[in-house]
Amino acid sequence: MAVVTLKAESPAYGGLSIGRWKGKIVFIKGVVPGETIEAEIEEEKKDYYKASAVKIAEYSPDRIKPLCRYFGACGGCQLQYISYQRQIRLKEEILKDCLKRLAKIEINLSESLAGNPYNYRHRGQFKVSRGGIGFYREKTREVIDIESCPLMINEINELLAKTKKFLKGERLFSEIKEIHISYGDEATALIKAKDRRLSAWNDFAAAMIGSGFSGVFMDFGDNKPLKQGKEFITLNLDSQKYTLSPMSFLQSNWRLNLDVVRLLKDCLQPLRGKRVLDMYAGAGNFSLPVSLDAGEVIAVEENPYAVEDGKRNVRINAIKNCRFIRSSIEAVNVKGRVDILITDPPRAGLTNRAVEKIISMTPERIAYVSCNPTTLARDLKKLLVKYDIESLRVIDFFPQTYHIEALAFLGLK
Repeated sequence: MAVVTLKAESPAYGGLSIGRWKGKIVFIKGVVPGETIEAEIEEEKKDYYKASAVKIAEYSPDRIKPLCRYFGACGGCQLQYISYQRQIRLKEEILKDCLKRLAKIEINLSESLAGNPYNYRHRGQFKVSRGGIGFYREKTREVIDIESCPLMINEINELLAKTKKFLKGERLFSEIKEIHISYGDEATALIKAKDRRLSAWNDFAAAMIGSGFSGVFMDFGDNKPLKQGKEFITLNLDSQKYTLSPMSFLQSNWRLNLDVVRLLKDCLQPLRGKRVLDMYAGAGNFSLPVSLDAGEVIAVEENPYAVEDGKRNVRINAIKNCRFIRSSIEAVNVKGRVDILITDPPRAGLTNRAVEKIISMTPERIAYVSCNPTTLARDLKKLLVKYDIESLRVIDFFPQTYHIEALAFLGLK
């Protein structure tokens, strides 16, 4: 299609920039807002075009050379060509734009929380196909084989190299779909595989442990994983120990996660005597630290493995005022008052029933951790019937990617 000259005007979610051509919006890939470019129009929709930059006519001072040699082929990162400080500012712009367009909320953001732009991930989720281990090419199921990833901590990359060497020539390699490597005090592997009936899986797991893992889970999609070795890793959650199995969610940017936990706890003070409900609690990432100051903490989580981890964490830290309930948010029945509510929902955000339940409980304070600015805007619009926004900020858990996480504090009107 046509190659046109455009000015990238503003950022859009998904690692894109917005320009205009023939009266329509153009979503452009590979551009820093402010740059003038030549772009190839690749697709026309009713209300917009999609395009990719083919030549930069006027460069942004924030354009840099990507660190990773796989950038552009691998679909894991989208923003490595943009300086890190500009990445954060762009995410702030996108969050504010979502709030304004979708919820008619205009707000000054608090200072963003950010950490190391590289070597931050304590879990790598690697795809496997045709002998390659790595990440998908963008919008495909083709696996880009990689030697290492600059987003991972060094220990993950070392284990990836050992795993690739171990799997070379392994006859079960073709039966594997994904390998998840998690690292804390030790390393565990989650192998997502195809056929449970093969007899060699136990020997395979034993060999994986011999190659450097403390424990191996093999998931065949039936919620009955085969396990060998240690069933969890341990991370330091400030003064507490935090254990986690490969089947539970891990906030992989662990160093920044510790900063977020401290901020959340500080901003919810005073906690003394308060009854706290933690929705989508996982293994207790927020519940455990808050329990040190609160009167009672109720952690609600649907994932059975996370609940098992959470109960272990309560036990090993000798916590007496925190209990875990395995339930969906919609089905849980919490009797009595709730003073403070913490919610960290998945990308889909809160269901209508979850919002109704929160409003009916009327907690004094709400801490909402979001991984999707669109659903955050939608949910805040509903909650503002009874609540005011006290503060809102970007948390950059995933540098070099377009993902935007945010933390909002709300107070009852």
